Amino acid sequence: MTLKLGNAPCSCGTIENTAGERSISYSQMLDELAETGYVGTELGDWGFMPTDPKKLKAELTARNLSMIGSWVSIRLYDRDYHHVGVERALRVADLLAEVGGPSCTINIGDDHSTVPMRDRNTGRIRLEHMLSDDGWKIYSEGVMRVAEAVKRETGLRSALHPHGSTYVETPAEIDRFLSLTDPELVGIVFDTGHHVLGGGDPVTGIEKYASRIWLLHLKDFEPKVVEQAKVAGWNYNHMIGKGLFSELGQGVVDFPAVIKTLKRIAYGGWLVVEQDVLPGMGEPRESAKRNREYLRSLGL
Repeated sequence: MTLKLGNAPCSCGTIENTAGERSISYSQMLDELAETGYVGTELGDWGFMPTDPKKLKAELTARNLSMIGSWVSIRLYDRDYHHVGVERALRVADLLAEVGGPSCTINIGDDHSTVPMRDRNTGRIRLEHMLSDDGWKIYSEGVMRVAEAVKRETGLRSALHPHGSTYVETPAEIDRFLSLTDPELVGIVFDTGHHVLGGGDPVTGIEKYASRIWLLHLKDFEPKVVEQAKVAGWNYNHMIGKGLFSELGQGVVDFPAVIKTLKRIAYGGWLVVEQDVLPGMGEPRESAKRNREYLRSLGL
């Protein structure tokens, strides 16, 4: 089984419009991904890469890169924002479908860091921080509404990204979410680092959710940052700036076991390295190279 390996703009400081000025241009990012041994990329923030499909396709083709998918922020916990989310997802899906074809995935991301209670308790979520039954109804309806529209209009699949500082962070929340959504229409983007942040074990999670994993992000995790956050009162973005997600092989995620498990379940989708950083946090090219070399040492 051959696993396809990509990287993403968030590894280069372009991360969900939280960064202000971007650290590098899209052309430099694409050059560096190709030079360091990756064969695919995610889209990143809308407008970071060209939004004209012909130009974007030409840029990717010139570097022998494939388009994998894109995060789309949607305020799922607020029904009044669902229509905006549908419009935003369709805009991205139209571009992805034309540039990357039917294998691309819409990564539905809850509008993270917008609920103070969740934001300041990232990595230490308790029952009282979770959605109510009515809240879950609104949340799941939002995801289904987006997934149905994307499938109907473009044929692409949609997958929720369980993520820190959102309402689907812990394994219990993933379980609840999956029980409320149609497995034919909605999967998940399984992120190894975020899964540990939420209190889960990646190997157990991959085995449990195998049929619903439509895209997989490889991310490491440094637990000391969460411990420091408890004392200092850091929120999610502050934790990112303190190195919450380390380079691969430097944190606690057991990647040899992850890769072994992916092969055992015959996972056939993309693997995307995501080392979330903010501008100024090191040299993206060198980090991408080290991450690629580490994965190569594991047989990828």
